[in-house]
Amino acid sequence: MPRQTQLAVGPLVAAVGAVLLIVSLFLDWYEGVTGFTAFEFLDLLLVLMALVTIASLAGGLGLVKPAPSPALSLAVALFTIFVVLTQIINDPPAIVLSGTDQDIGIWLALSGAALMVAGGVLGYASISLAFEPRSRDSDRDVTGVDPASPPPRPGPEPGRSVAADDDPTRPLSDPAAPRRPDDPGRP
Repeated sequence: MPRQTQLAVGPLVAAVGAVLLIVSLFLDWYEGVTGFTAFEFLDLLLVLMALVTIASLAGGLGLVKPAPSPALSLAVALFTIFVVLTQIINDPPAIVLSGTDQDIGIWLALSGAALMVAGGVLGYASISLAFEPRSRDSDRDVTGVDPASPPPRPGPEPGRSVAADDDPTRPLSDPAAPRRPDDPGRP
């Protein structure tokens, strides 16, 4: 029997969000100011939370023992989105004084944090994908039926002749009607 493998979806989605969050810190959060430049401490806190989320993916894949709890991953994700939302609502003091507007990096951080929350919820719900690894030279389908052979055709009903069942134009409710000798295309 082939071995079935499961891949936890939650940590995978959360890790994609964490990578997006880290990338967003290198981009402009405010006009001409990156996330690393705008903050003194929050940028490092966001990177730390993203790394904890990536560690939960490693735990979900079985690379780290013991795996972080799904509740911890969800709590980290909720705190991350809270931090990002506070920076959207209330700009840092250096940005308020310069009067610059929000840029693409902060919106990517918000979407990354939202993916982390979605992954945390999926991980807490223990949703996973199950798949079966197969070799490349396997050309049979999952049902095990050879696709080259057609399905067997049922035989004629008892008491009927084979010739009556061969007529594809005969209505199903019509009993085996006698054939006319002058009918073209029929034997």
